Amino acid sequence: MENYRAIPDGYMRVGELARQAGVTVRALQYYDKQGLLSPSAASEGGFRLYSDRDAVRLMQILALKQMGFSLGEIKQRLSSLDTTEDVLQALTEQTEHLAAQIATLTETHAALQKLKAEIAQMDSVNFKKYAAILTNLQLKNEHYWMIKHFDEDMLDRFSANLTVQDAQRIIAQINRSLDEAHRLHKRGVAVHGKKAQQLARNYWALILEVTGGDLNTVGKLADMFGNINANIGDAKYQSAQAYIGEIIELYLQGEHS
Repeated sequence: MENYRAIPDGYMRVGELARQAGVTVRALQYYDKQGLLSPSAASEGGFRLYSDRDAVRLMQILALKQMGFSLGEIKQRLSSLDTTEDVLQALTEQTEHLAAQIATLTETHAALQKLKAEIAQMDSVNFKKYAAILTNLQLKNEHYWMIKHFDEDMLDRFSANLTVQDAQRIIAQINRSLDEAHRLHKRGVAVHGKKAQQLARNYWALILEVTGGDLNTVGKLADMFGNINANIGDAKYQSAQAYIGEIIELYLQGEHS
């Protein structure tokens, strides 16, 4: 560490750096003790002096700390700032991480807004439903709003029968099935046709998996979908569900005949 009688240009005392960075002098002393950021020089009077390069390094430490890294992890991740390329690389990594955080926060904000809208339509407080709706929002289930129509028994059965991984897979399959049902219905494909009955077979298998094969729950699910269809204005969803209802009814007749 070099010694200076007066403070040269490009250097500052610890207090000035602390004010610029919005941290305490004690924090800078701790970073020095941990080997993260040591002053580049000292005055003859014993003042610890930090350079502009040290200030940039401090910004890097604070950014990594904000990202949730421990001081030990920060020490390993701190890059050299000796060249323009080094600085650009450090800034690029921080920018990419912040962009990911912004995307996550944006999704979370949107999910909470949707949750607020669903809760506003409920007659009573039900944290189990709130949690289930939020989980389905996070799983990107476009039919998350159905949860508010579930009773306690159905919620308990679904949570008991399905893991998060199961739910992700089933949600994707249901969405694909509804899209396929809408396409087949729009094309006028007969309900007894091969493609329609294959769809019925696959969808019935999903229903049995979701309900654990309990016919009482299957009946409740059918009643629930009937009520939903009668009260929503989504023409695509209504046509898909109506078509699925017809092809499954025919499929089951064939199974039991």
